[in-house]
Amino acid sequence: MVSQKCKYALRAIFELAKQYGKGPVRIGDIARTQAIPSRFLEVILTQLKQGGFVESRRGSQGGYLLARQPSSINVGEVIGFVGGPFGPVSCVAGEGGTSCPIHEHCVFVPMWQKVQDAVSKVYNSTTFQNLLDEEVRMRSEYVPTYAI
Repeated sequence: MVSQKCKYALRAIFELAKQYGKGPVRIGDIARTQAIPSRFLEVILTQLKQGGFVESRRGSQGGYLLARQPSSINVGEVIGFVGGPFGPVSCVAGEGGTSCPIHEHCVFVPMWQKVQDAVSKVYNSTTFQNLLDEEVRMRSEYVPTYAI
């Protein structure tokens, strides 16, 4: 499962992707728009800055912005950076079979590996530009009707 911290990191990067090219975005604005607690967001943005995903600007017009174009950042690399190896079960999520006495002969390991590979393929092929495009598509499908 994707941790709450990873979900917050993805939403923060998504918000910065929406504002890409418009200048720095303040933490409070990201937190409010994406429903992320500010104190968690500060820690997450610091970590994302260390990973080269975001940059920060100081001053009254400061804030955070993406370090790269939305089309060059994929969901998988963010999840991998923030949450470490991921997988459906621990024996294929980077921990190997060290804690399982039957790992080497377990009939489930190949199946778990296929699940992990399929999920990784989706995460790694989904860029933040893809998500921006999806949001536009979803918004264009919703047409409110007003009746009196």
